[in-house]
Amino acid sequence: MTSARQPAPPRPTSRDVARAAGVSQATVSLVLGEKWRGRVSAPTAERVRGSARELGYRPNFAARSLRMGRTRTALLVVPALTNEFFARVYTGAAAVAAEHDFGVVLYPSPDGTGPARDPFASARAALDGVIASSMAADALGALRGAELPLVMLDSDPADHGAAARVNLDIADGMHQVTEHLLGLGHRRFVHLASAVDTWTFAVRARALREAVEAVPGAVLRTVPAALDVRAGREAVEAALNSPGPLPTAIVCDDDILAAGACKAVRRRGLRVPDDISVTGFDDLALATAVEPELTTVRLPAEQVGERGMTALLDVLEGRPAEHHDLPVHLAARGSTAPPPGA
Repeated sequence: MTSARQPAPPRPTSRDVARAAGVSQATVSLVLGEKWRGRVSAPTAERVRGSARELGYRPNFAARSLRMGRTRTALLVVPALTNEFFARVYTGAAAVAAEHDFGVVLYPSPDGTGPARDPFASARAALDGVIASSMAADALGALRGAELPLVMLDSDPADHGAAARVNLDIADGMHQVTEHLLGLGHRRFVHLASAVDTWTFAVRARALREAVEAVPGAVLRTVPAALDVRAGREAVEAALNSPGPLPTAIVCDDDILAAGACKAVRRRGLRVPDDISVTGFDDLALATAVEPELTTVRLPAEQVGERGMTALLDVLEGRPAEHHDLPVHLAARGSTAPPPGA
């Protein structure tokens, strides 16, 4: 004889949590909705969270979202997920989102850094806000017309179209590269510059130019290239075959271009760094996969994503978002050395 199935115990409610913590339901709502700061003391907030854990209570975010007109979903617009940097940005954003029961929907531009179709045609009502890289430049018109809170990543501070922004100290990164090379004795530079017209690459070019121009006898030549290894190789091959003395250092706007530059130097029968030093920017996995390993600038990609999602949450809750730039650091490796004869 089988016994009758016992009914499942009732799910704990916010009223149960309030009773266990000795507070009102309104206080439970404030604490578990992350709106308690300035309204509830920290010990009380911890007591509410502890009671919720002991009871196994979880807020019904779906029901609350319907009441608030929120979907708890953010859109992350990036140039392309084939770029490791933006995959790491997503990882950071998704981690913070998960802590607040948010989801992150990715919208990579179909053509890398080229035009993106309007992502809001069908999803406008299903989003709470947008986090966008300035590299996805052609999508920004649609973003700003969507009447959604917009957090920009790595973008011009003079552009006031965003509710908040998260920037890296890109200029300082390029200054660190230039000081490293000048300190080794380099005076003839080629800048392998990204052909993508965005703020972040303009900052790199300006910082490099200013640093080189400040040193008597130092010269700089700029050659543009699309953001891929072959384009970088072809641009550097052309520069090395042009009249005049060879450069002793090639400063690249990212690690992918630097890999192309290293290939061009070797195809010319020269060695990195014995004949020509090469530097990158970003510190992708590629930087330590090539030989010699690349001297480059380490960018905290995950932290960019974390800070971007945190800024969007702050905007949605009416809190001021942080605006200071994230620091970057030079990673000096085997692709740089003193110039020949130094």
